[in-house]
Amino acid sequence: MHLRRTLKFLAALLAAYALMVMLAYLGPASLQEFTGYFVLVPFLSIYLFHRLGIPGLLEHNGACGWGWCSPTATGWVLLAAFWVSVAWLIAWALARLTRDKGEQLGKVNEP
Repeated sequence: MHLRRTLKFLAALLAAYALMVMLAYLGPASLQEFTGYFVLVPFLSIYLFHRLGIPGLLEHNGACGWGWCSPTATGWVLLAAFWVSVAWLIAWALARLTRDKGEQLGKVNEP
């Protein structure tokens, strides 16, 4: 029961994130500045991981001259895994906070 509720919250969080990203690219100009942060924060976190010393995340090991280096395939996988894990933890916490009293006392509810 708890896993099903967590998956529902995770699906809702990912759908809300997808909506915000679509608004950042396709929405009116007045919303693009606000919703652009939903795109920038996850993307720019790759540079934080590179700065922390995780190798192989940026092309040319982060030495791209004056420009910003793109993430490698490993970097994209790490970004996706990290942010989906963050969303999973938030969904798990929401599912745990919204459980009913029978589950909180350790009783199993029969369907």
